Amino acid sequence: MANLNATVPLPSNLIPDFASPEWMNKADNAWQLTAATLVGMQSVPGLLILYGGAVKKKWAVNSAFMVLYAFACVLVCWVGWGYQMSFGDKLFPLWGKANVALDQKYFFQKAFLGMIPNATMVYFQFVFAAITLILIAGALLGRMNFYAWMLFVPLWLTFSYTVVAFSIWSTNGYFSVNGIIDYSGGYVIHLSSGVAGFTAAYWVGPRLNKDRERFPPNNILLMLAGAGLLWLGWTGFNGGDPYVVSMDASLAVLNTHICTASSLLTWLVLDIVFFGKPSVIGAVQGMITGLKWKILQKVDDTMAVLHTHAVAGTLGGLLTGLFAEPKLNFLFYGHYNEYMGLFYGFQMGKVREGFRQMGWQIYGIVFVVVLNIIMTSLVCIVVRLIVPLRMSEEDLEIGDEAAHGEEAYAIWGQGEKEANANNHKYGGGHIEMA
Repeated sequence: MANLNATVPLPSNLIPDFASPEWMNKADNAWQLTAATLVGMQSVPGLLILYGGAVKKKWAVNSAFMVLYAFACVLVCWVGWGYQMSFGDKLFPLWGKANVALDQKYFFQKAFLGMIPNATMVYFQFVFAAITLILIAGALLGRMNFYAWMLFVPLWLTFSYTVVAFSIWSTNGYFSVNGIIDYSGGYVIHLSSGVAGFTAAYWVGPRLNKDRERFPPNNILLMLAGAGLLWLGWTGFNGGDPYVVSMDASLAVLNTHICTASSLLTWLVLDIVFFGKPSVIGAVQGMITGLKWKILQKVDDTMAVLHTHAVAGTLGGLLTGLFAEPKLNFLFYGHYNEYMGLFYGFQMGKVREGFRQMGWQIYGIVFVVVLNIIMTSLVCIVVRLIVPLRMSEEDLEIGDEAAHGEEAYAIWGQGEKEANANNHKYGGGHIEMA
């Protein structure tokens, strides 16, 4: 029988060196970088082209540019102070100390979770912070002053996102140490963006009446391409959160895609039953979430961010309080019977633990909702002291040309505007695109 205690030489590619210290797992690091890039592609180009295709033609450039700006701005703020405020040393139980995450020594140290370096963790957490702001943008499309958006992004990231991220995701955060479960951002990303987007939409005000009444997508195929990137990107979104290449990651990926497909097919069937036709736009909406309530339309939430993300995030948090499975939570948290849904508490004779879990899930929901209403309102109030939150009525009539001096489908020939080309071709007659 072989001696199990005998030393087995490692393959040369697994031998630790200065670039790959003993504490780092090369496979985990490679997957984490890949997962982060998949999540990043959900935003750029995913949501960029989904928003750009889903809005009226006159808002295509503005909508896409809001996404691109937010992605870039969040990254600069993230390494400047945001990451450390979200995952660094504790300032308060709900907030971390502001500090840079830019020096080589820090980047090469072991991250707070997993067997990966800080450089990888900073990148991974950045793409989650970025998509949160980009989801908020979905509620504001078609009327927010771009200069106001430029100020809103860093302010909201600093005073809202970092607080929720630290308190719920940091190992030192108040809700984290008390056992709340937010596996992949149901609270930090979806509930936050939904409530913040709806609140900001209230402060910015509605689109023009004619835009609210008729806001057809300018490019359904482009919208589908964005939706596809969003779908496949969820592989990294949920598969990357265990911070390890494990069965937990595999199960998260498979469950994610089953849920997405089931939601899309459910909406498709409902479209056929109620409207007699399978709708592409409805299928995309169903892929992302569930049903739209009429009561939520009182505030002009362009992409229905509140019900798409806040309602879904709330429901996920509550159902976690009911169905959190001890074995799976052990795989993720490393503590057996500490994280337990109420139904498993009844089944296993640990009712107190089950009620405790449900209590913290509800407490977390209330905290995120209240914080985001207050902080988003304050950010909007501060921003409007500097620049108007909403574009002027005249600019709202025009759209991209007024906001950026550019149009999505206006290039003709060697850079001429289409209208000019048509004037030459048809003797000055004006032809308007649908």
